Amino acid sequence: MSALLLLGETFKLYLKDGGYHMVREYQQQNDRIRYFSTERGEWEEIPLELVDLDKTEAERKAKAQSEAEESRAVDAEEKAVRALQKELSAIPIEPGAYFMRGKTVDTLALADYRVITSKKRQALKILSPIPLVPGKAVVVIKGDRSKFTVGDERPEFYFRRDKQERFTIVKVTPTKKNTRIVESLSIAAVVNQTSETRKEIPIFQQDMGNGLFKVWPEKPLDPGEYAMVQFGDSEDPSEIDLLVWDFAYVPTPH
Repeated sequence: MSALLLLGETFKLYLKDGGYHMVREYQQQNDRIRYFSTERGEWEEIPLELVDLDKTEAERKAKAQSEAEESRAVDAEEKAVRALQKELSAIPIEPGAYFMRGKTVDTLALADYRVITSKKRQALKILSPIPLVPGKAVVVIKGDRSKFTVGDERPEFYFRRDKQERFTIVKVTPTKKNTRIVESLSIAAVVNQTSETRKEIPIFQQDMGNGLFKVWPEKPLDPGEYAMVQFGDSEDPSEIDLLVWDFAYVPTPH
């Protein structure tokens, strides 16, 4: 009977007395083991009865399994990196909010919203701060429902910004006047300082580089109306500078 094992790496050929030889391969030839010693660089022989083949093979197989698992993990990681790179390459370079729906990138439209004060209603100019007067005000989006819907309770958005400004997800509140409240404002007359109140949703954000961030809620959303909001810092504390992209979470039927 003859068995031949060829391995590309060095391993231990264990002996029953507790010792071992470092070998590259071995052959079982009837009652003897012929092995290539890596220590002496030549073929040698030893009686089979002195060799612990069970321990030798158990360790060799465990090592092979560990290396195979590591190789699979590396392959999976590389596959994930390639998939992420492909996904990121699909995100437009223009600033804005985006949602990956399957293999398609959907662009969220900037919401049509206004600032309503006790004295007048003002249309907010995109990318331009709006001056406020002392008193109370609310920022509202037109319409009681968003046209953009997602079915995932923890949707993942991509947000690309062109300047260092804060952003988050907020819960918007529908009203009886075909609008949704994004936030409430209080403008103090003495110091001319604006205080803003909004229902912010705790989020995770991952910096993907080049001004691109991946944003998703820390906890599952309740069904309803939401918005991605970018908060700009105006030089005048009596002005607000917002960009809003609204969406609705409508659970996907199972």
